[in-house]
Amino acid sequence: MMRQLAERPEDVPMVFAERFNSGEVAAVAEVYESGAVFVAEPGSPLVGPEAHAANSRFVGLGVPITVRPRHVYTTGDLALLIVDWVIDGTDRDGRPVHIEGTATDVARRGQDGRWRYVIDNPFGGAG
Repeated sequence: MMRQLAERPEDVPMVFAERFNSGEVAAVAEVYESGAVFVAEPGSPLVGPEAHAANSRFVGLGVPITVRPRHVYTTGDLALLIVDWVIDGTDRDGRPVHIEGTATDVARRGQDGRWRYVIDNPFGGAG
């Protein structure tokens, strides 16, 4: 059974990773607020269907992600998360995959008390 959405901001990356590693794109999408921004590559913020499609491409590799939160700064219902992550393994076509970065993400506590990404910038340390 999949983990519930995060009750604490520091848990958002782990919920994301568990859902990412399940391969269920719809489960990953639940970790984002409606209207959230996903920065698939530096300088190219995406929202809506484009953000969902870009995130789906990463999930679609079929390679697990490992996350290591480095810093979590919270004020009220907002949190800034700095998270080291690695996607490492072999894709569905047998090709080696190694992608890594340090994300700079913003999460917000919703009315239901659960935390979701508002801005997911996986390559936040790059440009």
